[in-house]
Amino acid sequence: MHGSSGTGPGGTKKARIEIIPLIDVIFFLLATFVLFTLSLNKSGGLPVALPSTKTSEARDPGTSVTLSIREDGTLGWDKELITLDQFLIRLQAYKQTQPDGKVLINGDENALFSQVRYVVDEVRKAGLTKVLIETRIRPAS
Repeated sequence: MHGSSGTGPGGTKKARIEIIPLIDVIFFLLATFVLFTLSLNKSGGLPVALPSTKTSEARDPGTSVTLSIREDGTLGWDKELITLDQFLIRLQAYKQTQPDGKVLINGDENALFSQVRYVVDEVRKAGLTKVLIETRIRPAS
């Protein structure tokens, strides 16, 4: 009689690669990579269609406030919708707490220029001089 430990009818057993655990690991790595890349360019404002430029620079949203101007003219302070009165009150409070603070304007490319001009004017009247307009990089053609 032949010994049956570790051998099949045709001799030694071949190693098998289980595909299900391999797929699980690949999906875990993919999900981790996607979540990491989404967190890299996190906007501090409301979602808007940013205008594109070729002279964009990287931004540092650490010590800044993001003002969003949507296509319909509504204003946002960071991720919260606000009224014009709330905007003026918060602007003065921000100036008191961050005298050298930066303001990122996150304006929709279809927002009216007069709305953007109003926001920039009020920010400057509050005494804040570091005003940046957020854009997306236009691919080279």
